Amino acid sequence: PVLRGKWVLEVLLGAPPPPPPPDIPAFEETQAAEEGRFLTVRERMAEHSSNPNCNSCHNVIDPLGLALENFDVTGSWRIRDGGNPVDPVGEMYNGRELAGPEDLRDALLEIPDVILSTFTENLMAYALGRRVEYYDMPTIRTINREAAGHGYRMSSFIMGVVRSPAFRMARAGTVAEDQPVSGSGAPPATPNN
Repeated sequence: PVLRGKWVLEVLLGAPPPPPPPDIPAFEETQAAEEGRFLTVRERMAEHSSNPNCNSCHNVIDPLGLALENFDVTGSWRIRDGGNPVDPVGEMYNGRELAGPEDLRDALLEIPDVILSTFTENLMAYALGRRVEYYDMPTIRTINREAAGHGYRMSSFIMGVVRSPAFRMARAGTVAEDQPVSGSGAPPATPNN
């Protein structure tokens, strides 16, 4: 659930959480059994995030991931995990109750501007081969406005990125100085000192 919640924050909402403190064990390393019974995912998460330094972020991350807990690692639907019933219920940072993937979908659909902006940022970063910077934001807003006028078709987002000055004037990834001068494929000669 932590990885799924982190993914929702990063990829869909464009708000990656800070990295965990260095002395905290990974969720997979938390104790899986207690008194002869397997702990539920929720019990392991509560144990893992009991540290006050972790709790502030996990209050935001965990409910998003728990809403997707009915999906196993292959994406198949499940109602039990390790013999325990799946409990996908949680409360988002804004107080909204989540009881599964449908509720998460509905919550995300209430903030389409955030989702569209993050989608366009990710598309542009991929096309440019670099991170999107603050000076790219006016272009991203323009692409989103134009895409709205075309019914949010995928082609309108792609064309917006391709027509953007950042894409048209992107620098080549290879510097001419790094290329061999002679065309023989040999590396450039280095002077002897």
